[in-house]
Amino acid sequence: MPSKDNVVGVVLAGGQGRRMGYADKPLITLAGKTLLEHVVQRVGPQCANLLINANGDPKRFQQCDLPVVADGMADNPGPLAGILAGLDWVALRHPRATHIVSVPVDVPFIPFDLVKNLVRAIGNNHVLARAFSSGRAHPVVGLWPIEIRSELRHQLVHHDIRKIDHFTSAFSMADVNFDGIPDPFFNVNTPKDRDEAEQILLRRE
Repeated sequence: MPSKDNVVGVVLAGGQGRRMGYADKPLITLAGKTLLEHVVQRVGPQCANLLINANGDPKRFQQCDLPVVADGMADNPGPLAGILAGLDWVALRHPRATHIVSVPVDVPFIPFDLVKNLVRAIGNNHVLARAFSSGRAHPVVGLWPIEIRSELRHQLVHHDIRKIDHFTSAFSMADVNFDGIPDPFFNVNTPKDRDEAEQILLRRE
């Protein structure tokens, strides 16, 4: 079973933000902090290390002082490409790491016990674990073993697999339920979502 010391966090920040008018979503502000800062502050303490997966100029994330890793595949194949980029980076630079935890940059209420509960759920019986809330799975929020990267690369390159569920269906998966109001995996996808999330944060202050 992995421990915190063997898990590296990967913040997936490579989305194109279509519903936000193609804004650079990681840098959208909520209550005085960027979406990226909110996620980093919640996930960072739960992992041995943290990195950002994003394309484009990495200098725009300098304030976070974290490694930035671009997708290794062209044509924007989606979050699986970011997960693979994270797995490859960790395999080369963190030989003690056994897993990564992937989280999207647009979920500012990520639970502070996310990694602990995903790790516990894998135990000795499951290969993967993903978050679940309000009766819905969140495939992008998951725990991935480093050793899965060869199969993931094969599926992306040779079978054009794009959806996480299509790839993970071949593996034993633990669903980990998280409760809370607001939903801990509330997505900031639109300007309306952004305003709603900001009001929630301001009420908490």
